Amino acid sequence: MALEEIAYPIFQAPIGSAASIDLVAAVSNAGGCGTLAMTWAKPSAAGATIRRLKEMTSGPFAANFVLSFTPQALDAVLAAGAPIVTFSWGISREYISRARAAGASVGVQVGTVAGGKRAIAAGADFLICQGLEAGGHVQSTTRLDDLVTGLKALDAGIPLVAAGGLVDGEDVARCLDRGANGVMLGTRFVATHEASAHSEYKSAIVESGPNDTSYTWCFDGGWPYSGHRVIRNKTLDDWEAAGCPLPGQRPGEEDRIAQSSNGKWLARYHMASPVDTTSGAVREMALYAGTGSDRIDRLVSAQEIVDKLARQLPSRLSASAGLMSRQ
Repeated sequence: MALEEIAYPIFQAPIGSAASIDLVAAVSNAGGCGTLAMTWAKPSAAGATIRRLKEMTSGPFAANFVLSFTPQALDAVLAAGAPIVTFSWGISREYISRARAAGASVGVQVGTVAGGKRAIAAGADFLICQGLEAGGHVQSTTRLDDLVTGLKALDAGIPLVAAGGLVDGEDVARCLDRGANGVMLGTRFVATHEASAHSEYKSAIVESGPNDTSYTWCFDGGWPYSGHRVIRNKTLDDWEAAGCPLPGQRPGEEDRIAQSSNGKWLARYHMASPVDTTSGAVREMALYAGTGSDRIDRLVSAQEIVDKLARQLPSRLSASAGLMSRQ
């Protein structure tokens, strides 16, 4: 069971295209658990990516699939030997069974206690408890502390990983006190040297203040009806000033504000966040970030994040790692 091999139950959230293979390997090599976002990976390339990552780290790592979309690369990822698979935005007994049959541990992201019950019944090995404070695409409307408390009260004997606005040792300690067995950090790992997020995106996180993130449906191009938390910018401000109009009526909707390395243009309200090869008005794109972003004041390495948390809470994290492995 891959969960037994995690030295410190510190998970890096999928963070979409910002989750470079170097970042995932660095987190796992430091004793945590890195996560690759594999939802939009092509099956022909997915297996090679997993095999390459296994060459870069001997530690456990996860591959994430967002079930709002068909997980086309799931079988390729499992065949290549991904040790952990996580699912979000959906609960599928079929996919969970398929992953477990291949030998992978399975985590399911939930945003409610009722969702946690369904994920447990479907066969999840652990739950990712996502609170409303999270950055990126947020399937929860519940505060993280309340969610962890509620899921812990189920006393289901399944490990809980808290996610949403977590940045430092104080956040981790609070979640452990409420009954979580591990934590998942997203925005903190975006603001690292290894992440493939655009430098302007990273700078926006470092420069953000305590009221600079908002939960919205503004950037839904390519993923309709998906709630998300972002750093406020011109696109969001102009949309709200216009009265939050529906698609087809939004200001600047046809603006092609950025371009990817393959020449594809991105419209103003597209869900894509800028990576290091994006050009254009990157500060006007979706800059996903959680509520704890105002406490991130510099870029660091992934190893520094894991090492610092391990130094601050050595006995707590070691004990929690043991609880993560109990099934």
